[in-house]
Amino acid sequence: MSSPIQNKIGATFIPVSDLERARDWYCEILGLEPDGEIQYGHLYVIPLQGGNGLVLDSKIYPQRSPGTAPLFHFNTDDIEEAYAFLKGKNVEITTGIQNGHWFNFKDPDGNMLMACKC
Repeated sequence: MSSPIQNKIGATFIPVSDLERARDWYCEILGLEPDGEIQYGHLYVIPLQGGNGLVLDSKIYPQRSPGTAPLFHFNTDDIEEAYAFLKGKNVEITTGIQNGHWFNFKDPDGNMLMACKC
């Protein structure tokens, strides 16, 4: 069956209250320089490996409250190093390392995220 919808994700939207603070936080934990421009006064796109991106969006922030399930996970080759790295940056970590493969943490707006050894 043919479909005009491609089977890949182009971007993931993350609601944020303070766009510049969120941009700096995400860029810091990903080891990136915040070098893009804020678009339309409420969007900042962080390009990721593989062609998709994170879209930080301050316009959608009040329309959603953070949930208890992760929005997505970031890959890591070393789960212990990732845990220690985020803990050292005073990131709110909400679980310990589970089954030696993953843990959850929150961004500054309370969005639940995950790091996963893949």
